[in-house]
Amino acid sequence: MNTPETSELSRPIRIKGLPGEPVIIEADAGERAALADRFGLPGIDRLQAEVSLDQRGAAIRATGSLVAAIRQACAVSGEEFPARFEEDIDLRFVPEGTLDAEETEEVEIELEADDCDEIEYSGDAFDLGEAVAQTLGLAIDPFAEGPDADKARKQAGILGEGETEGPLAAGLAALKKG
Repeated sequence: MNTPETSELSRPIRIKGLPGEPVIIEADAGERAALADRFGLPGIDRLQAEVSLDQRGAAIRATGSLVAAIRQACAVSGEEFPARFEEDIDLRFVPEGTLDAEETEEVEIELEADDCDEIEYSGDAFDLGEAVAQTLGLAIDPFAEGPDADKARKQAGILGEGETEGPLAAGLAALKKG
C-alpha cells in the first residue's frame, strides 16, 4: 500500500502503550469529502472502522472491520448511485526495511488464507487511519454499474450477448447478410 504525503484520514498510533481497547475510526465530513475526491467518488456518506491491535515484537497485527456508505458514478450511465461496503481488515504493520529483507531471503513466497497485507512504518508510530482509507480504496469497484445501467445500454444501442435490438445490432445484422 502506498501512503500519500499527508493522509486525509490520519490516525497515528504510537507503538508504545498500544491501546487494549479496539480503536474506533470515524471519518468526519471534511475527511469524507477529501477521501471522496481522492478516490474519484461523488461522495462518502459514512466511513467507520473498528480495529483491534495485537503487538508481537516490533510487528503489530490490526484486525477488525470497516463499514462505508458511498456514492459512486455508474460505469455505464455516469449516474450517481449509492453503494455500501462491509470489509474485513487484516493488516500487519512492520518496521521499515523488514519487508525488503524478507523478500531477498525467500525466492518463492506461498500465501496462505490467513496471510494479511503488510505495511511498513518508521519511528514509534504507524498511521492506522491511512490503512483504513486504503482498505476502502481497494474495496471500491471502479466498474460498478448502477441500477439504470441496462436502460442506458439499451438507449445507446449496446446490448448483451445474443440480443438483437437497436441500431447497432441492426447494422451488424445487415453486414452479416451482405
